Amino acid sequence: MTQIAMPIVVTLLAVVFAVAMQRIGPQTGATWPQRAPFLGGGQPETHAWQRFHVRYYPMTLLFIAFEMEMMFMYPWAVVYVETGLTALAEMGMFLGILSVGILYGWREGVFRWQ
Repeated sequence: MTQIAMPIVVTLLAVVFAVAMQRIGPQTGATWPQRAPFLGGGQPETHAWQRFHVRYYPMTLLFIAFEMEMMFMYPWAVVYVETGLTALAEMGMFLGILSVGILYGWREGVFRWQ
C-alpha cells in the first residue's frame, strides 16, 4: 500500500506547494534591474557560455597534476608507516607518471605568462 501511496502524496504536496507559492508569494511588477541576477553590482560583460582561450587548458591540466600529488600524499604517508617500501615504490611510480605530465607542460611553456 505504501508503495502506491507515496508517489501520490509526493505529487499532491508538490501541487499544493506550487499553488501556494502562486497565491501567497510576492506579486511584484519588478523591472529588469530588480530582477537581474546579482553579479557583484555590475552587468556581465560576456555570455556564460563563452569559450576560454586555449592557453588556459594546459595550465589547468598542470594544476590538476599538482593537486593530485598533494591529495594523495597524506593518505600515502599514513599507509607508508604500515607497509614500508611497497608504499614507497607505489608512490614513486605515481609521482613519476605525474612528473611526466609536469615536464611536458614545462616543455610546452605553461609556466611562461605573456
